[in-house]
Amino acid sequence: MRLCGQILAVAMTCVATPSISQTIAPPPISGAMEHHDPDIDIYALMSGKCTTLKVAGRDFPCRAVGFFHSEKGRVNFAIALDDPADDSHIISFSGENGSRTQDNLYELPVDRMLLNSKGRPKVDGLPVPSVELSAGLCKQYGNFAARQVASISCVATDRAGKRYELLFQSDGSPIALRRVRQTRATIKGDPFQ
Repeated sequence: MRLCGQILAVAMTCVATPSISQTIAPPPISGAMEHHDPDIDIYALMSGKCTTLKVAGRDFPCRAVGFFHSEKGRVNFAIALDDPADDSHIISFSGENGSRTQDNLYELPVDRMLLNSKGRPKVDGLPVPSVELSAGLCKQYGNFAARQVASISCVATDRAGKRYELLFQSDGSPIALRRVRQTRATIKGDPFQ
């Protein structure tokens, strides 16, 4: 039951993040961050383990890993950290213009990190993550249409030089994939085709 709550927290954070994160965080560059309404159309939850999860040089185990896709094309790979000091510690590798470059490979250029913790301000009861402009890349090996993801690797560095790393290995179980609403694909090489 505890894992379901953690996964729900990841999902709610990713749904709430696009619409409210820019209202709290100071705008870093004019036009660099656009306003998004909550528009998640696809989400996937994966079971397995994080063989590597580093946040600014600190190692963490993970509790849950999710993929969230918005109607406008923004994607978040969200990870709930198993942090004994903070049960709300969630990070997301976020970007746009992801593409399926091969049948079993999806690549996402990362342009920001979303950092959430128990000390963050809340809106409607949900913590609002800090938005850190970043540069990096996520690679997801597997096939959503077949409900199989083998691994996810992400590396990003924010403007302050902090590095974020993820290597997630699936346990082989089918992913829990949900299409919330029918929309036009924004991924080059739609994973549902």
